[in-house]
Order: sequence, then structure tokens, then C-alpha cells
Amino acid sequence: MTSILPAATRPKVPAQRQPVPAAGPAGPPRRLRSSPPDLLLCGALLVAILLVQGWNIADYPTLSDDEGTYLAQAWAVQQGRGLAHYTYWYDHPPLGWIQIALLTWIPSRLSPSSMTVGTMRLVMLLVSAVSAVLVYVLARRLSLPRWAAGLAMGLFGLSPLSVVLQREIFLDNLAVMWTLLAFTLAASPSRHLWHHFGAGLAAATAVLTKETMLVVLPALLVTMWRHSHRDTRKFAVTGAVTACALIGFSYPLFALLKGELFPGGGHVSLWDGIRYQLTRPGSGFILDQGSGSYGVLHSWLYYDRVLPLGGLAGALLLVLTWRWSVTARSLAGPALTVAILTALALRPNGYLPAMYVIQALPFLALVLAGGVASVAHTVARRWRGPDERAWRTGGRYALAAVLAIAAGTYVVPRWYDGDRTAVTADANAPYRAASTWLTTRVADPGHTRVLVDDALWLDLAHAGYRPGLGVIWFYKADLDPAVTRTMPHGWKDLDYVVASPTVRRDAVNLPHVAAAIEHSTPVATFGAGGDRIEIRRIQTAGTADGGTR
Repeated sequence: MTSILPAATRPKVPAQRQPVPAAGPAGPPRRLRSSPPDLLLCGALLVAILLVQGWNIADYPTLSDDEGTYLAQAWAVQQGRGLAHYTYWYDHPPLGWIQIALLTWIPSRLSPSSMTVGTMRLVMLLVSAVSAVLVYVLARRLSLPRWAAGLAMGLFGLSPLSVVLQREIFLDNLAVMWTLLAFTLAASPSRHLWHHFGAGLAAATAVLTKETMLVVLPALLVTMWRHSHRDTRKFAVTGAVTACALIGFSYPLFALLKGELFPGGGHVSLWDGIRYQLTRPGSGFILDQGSGSYGVLHSWLYYDRVLPLGGLAGALLLVLTWRWSVTARSLAGPALTVAILTALALRPNGYLPAMYVIQALPFLALVLAGGVASVAHTVARRWRGPDERAWRTGGRYALAAVLAIAAGTYVVPRWYDGDRTAVTADANAPYRAASTWLTTRVADPGHTRVLVDDALWLDLAHAGYRPGLGVIWFYKADLDPAVTRTMPHGWKDLDYVVASPTVRRDAVNLPHVAAAIEHSTPVATFGAGGDRIEIRRIQTAGTADGGTR
């Protein structure tokens, strides 16, 4: 029907705004679940990641004391013993191991004796699965083409470095999952205000899971600013910051209500915990040979050079192509995250733990995939002329194919070797053997006192040793007054010390532990060299040969 209104008075219908492709022929789907190709690709990669990460998960890598600590604290929460299996001293916010307690609650109820580090590593597969899917979704929301999003997900989940570290029960893995959720909500294409509020809540949860994620918040803010609607940006950002701050302040409020915010006589405090984290001895400059940080860096590169070094190169490429690359601008948040974490790792005398790189892994994967997408876009499209001949088009695609084959030739054999080790090696046979010896060869576990690292603590607690005072986490013999009060004669009040690599390394700064090792003799040794585990009987006047006091 023809309009009878004059042209000047007809209402103007706004033109539909079309999405601008970043590095492919089409932008990402508005809802990923409505895109069968995305679902198929993401699902296939997820199956591969879970198979590689889950196979042999209990046997490799070596059980770590940190894993045992977090799982033992989760066990204490489940058992109603408080926030830790010893005095909670605000070393980390407790939300991390509360989540572990929830994840392991059903398995621990079905089989209480299975609440050990090796077995409970299986719950980390759920965290890895969620994080891997979020990497894919975030890549698509940041306008990466489908193949590049799949590349980012594969880099994140199948790198030997990721396979090793994501298997372990670390707070960092949980914090990364929440951080990825925050970035994914911040980059939501629908731009609902509740998505940005949710991003703030997820960010606060990440910080309360592992406080070091606090340094990533500026990059999250950049992502939210770029992806929020101009008309509602102030409300979105204000709401997200408010939600994050309100949840974050619950931690100091908790300490305040318990009367433990500031130091005082006879109690721990949040202030002391923060001061400890900020003043702990540094591990040296990361590029200074002989420093602890240099050793940590090389332990990362031992497992994989592609993701750490390639991710840094990808971030640098995105910075250099910022002006003309849509891909570079869309990945501003992940690139800034990599820059922040790299700058902190390069501090002259900062403390660099082995799990630090976990926080960077998804963002390294995203910027590396983005860098590859930017190069592919340049080769396949930007160099194309309006009247290009067929032989030049074929040459460009041949160049792209050669680059892809060269990259695959370099990466695949190295990743195959690293992942093959992860799915076949048994690094925990000495721990299992030591646990079996202590649960079968000691006549009266209920009246035996043994120093162990936390990787074995729950094994012995399930075997009948008294939690806390019978089976003693070795640090507490020197550092926890609640334990030292029960040891008036020091090492003489102990029966055994299990000298694992961690115990032998840290005994230098722990007088009771050092004395226990000095005044003991090995009765069983499992493994060889620096990785061996020695079960040592304390030599006192009341010790009978072949038994316990």
C-alpha cells in the first residue's frame, strides 16, 4: 500500500546495523547454542581435552604439597572442623577450598577413603571442561572466526603445560574459570546490564578464590568498556564495579566480625596474612640464571614453549597492528591481561610460584590464536587486489598452507611427546607405596605421631591416625602454637617423619623438622634420587626396635 504522507513527514526507519567481520567472512553468531558448526567444533575439542587431561590423571604429575593442603582444608570444611585442618590464618581467602569441598562432597560421601589427592584430581576435569568451553565462547564473542576460536580452545586445553597444571588441585584453576566467566559476560553481544553485573560478581568470586586475580581486573574493565553500549556504559560499568566491590569486601568484613582484622594477642589476623604475602622472600629475577624464578620459567618451557612464547609473540603482534587490525582491537582485554601478568613476572625480586602461569594460559591462547587469525586475514584477504589474477590468489593460499604446515610440523611432535608422558608416566608410585607402608606396617596408628607433607595427610587421616595431632603437617610442628604445645620435648615426642622431597627441602628453616630428620633412621625408602620418599623412625630412648612407642 502506497503511503499518502509527504516524503518529508514519513517516519525514518533506521537501517539495520551489520556486524563487521574481524578476521573472517562473517561475524560470530549472536547465540552460540544456535550455531550447529560451533557446537560440533567445541564439542569435539572438549572430548579430546577431557580424554588427554583425564587419562592417567592420578599418576602424573607428582602430588604436590599445595594440592594436599587445599584438599585437606576442603575436607575440614566438609567435616565441620572449620575453615582449615589446622588454624586458619588468612593465607588465602577460604572460598577456593570451599568450592573444592562442594565439588568433592558427593564422591567423599560415597567413598570417604577416596578423599585423597590422586583420586580427587578427577573433579578438576569439570573445572577444565568449563574453562575450555568459556575460552571458545569468549573467542567468538571477541570476533575471532570459528577456526581461530577452536585453535584458542585447543591451545588452552591440549598444551602439555596446560595438561600438567590443570590436572592439579590448585586454587588458580578455579580462579581462572571464574575470570573467564567474567570476561565472557563482559563481552556479551546482547549487552544486557545484568551480564555486566554478573561479570562483576564473577570477578569478585575469582579474587576471593585466589587473590592474585585482582591484577587482571583492569583488563576486564577494558573489555567491558569496549563491549558495553554507549548509552548504558556508565550504568554497566558502575554496576559491575559495585557488585565486585560489595562481594569482595565480604572477606575483610568476615575477619572484622571474628575480631581478626588486625593483629592482637592470641589470635591470627587478616592484616598479618596480607603482610606475609607482600613481604615473603622473592625468588629473584626471572632472567637471572641461578635464581628460583629462572628455574620456574624453565620448568614451564620444559613442558611447552609454544603457548608461553607464542602467546607473548601474539600479544606483541596485536599491539603492533592495533591501528588497522580489528582483531587486535577486539582482543585488547586478553592482550592487556598478558601484558600485566608478564610485567609482574619480570619484577626484579618478586615471588614467582610454579602455578603462576595458570592465570595466563587462557589469555596466551586467545592472543596467540588472534595473532594467527590476523596473519591469516592479511595473507588471505588484505593482500587481495580488485583485479587479482587466479595465479596470485593461488599463491596467497599456498603461502597460508605452507605456514600452517610448518607450524604443525613444529608443534605436533613436541606436544605429542609431552602429552604422551602425561598419559603414560607414573610419578606417584613412591607416594602410594609410602601410604601403604604407613597404613599396614604401623601397629597402632591411633597412638603414633608422624610428620608428613600434606600430600599424604588425608591418606593417614583415613587410615586411623589422629587428624592434626597424630598425623601432623610438617610445617605445623614449628609454626602452629596449637601443635607445638603438644610437643613439649620437640622431636622426641614424634615417632616417624616421612622425608619427602618437600619435607627435606623446607626442613632447613624448620628446626623441629630438621631435628626429627637428624635423629631418625630410614626404615623404608621408595623411589630413588632427589624424588625418593624415606620413612624414618625417630630414635629415642623409649623406641623399641621394629615398633613404635
